[in-house]
Amino acid sequence: MTSPAHPAPAHPVVGFDLDMTLIDSRPGIRACYVTLAQRTGVHIDADLVVSRLGPPVEDEMAHWFPAEEVAEMAALYRRLYPEYAVRGTLALPGAREAITAVHAAGGRAIVVTAKHEPNAKLHMEHLGLDPDVVVGDLWAEQKAEALREYGAHVYVGDHVGDVRGARAAGALSVGVITGPCDAEELRTAGADVVLDDLLAFPGWLSAYLADAPEAVDPSLA
Repeated sequence: MTSPAHPAPAHPVVGFDLDMTLIDSRPGIRACYVTLAQRTGVHIDADLVVSRLGPPVEDEMAHWFPAEEVAEMAALYRRLYPEYAVRGTLALPGAREAITAVHAAGGRAIVVTAKHEPNAKLHMEHLGLDPDVVVGDLWAEQKAEALREYGAHVYVGDHVGDVRGARAAGALSVGVITGPCDAEELRTAGADVVLDDLLAFPGWLSAYLADAPEAVDPSLA
């Protein structure tokens, strides 16, 4: 379950991706893109959009708008997001239990996502999820910045970009196949562990931490 490169900590810091890892944001994001298409008069295949969530919104906008309009359209999307995308989003099965399991182990749960940080926090508030930290606007290897800053031992995500972020941070990469990438894609990208969903995460975490060294009382050190 563990390896010399990823020893189990006594008090784990676990990072989670957001879209299609903790939350199913497809209905809300779809509604937001439909509204964006109506506002701009540009055809956007919203069903196609939500089939490939993960990368920054600018990457998606580049499929529908000229390069010189991408930044403007991304900004408009982010302004529309709180009204159209938050209420339609659901927590994925096991999301609450996964965060609770980290806290029960004496650890910290952090969310590191490519989503605009204020909008990511709105999802947490609306769904009543309670991570210790939410960091947004980071994608793929950029996620390593926050993972290293907060000392993450594990990073959980549904996309090969999440695997790349975990590896760049030196964290153990746990993939879940609830997003656009299947188990083979995640393993090929370098995921150390692949789970069907977050319902399997508490059991995996318990087994992983069974190898953790006992915490040492500083007064006895």
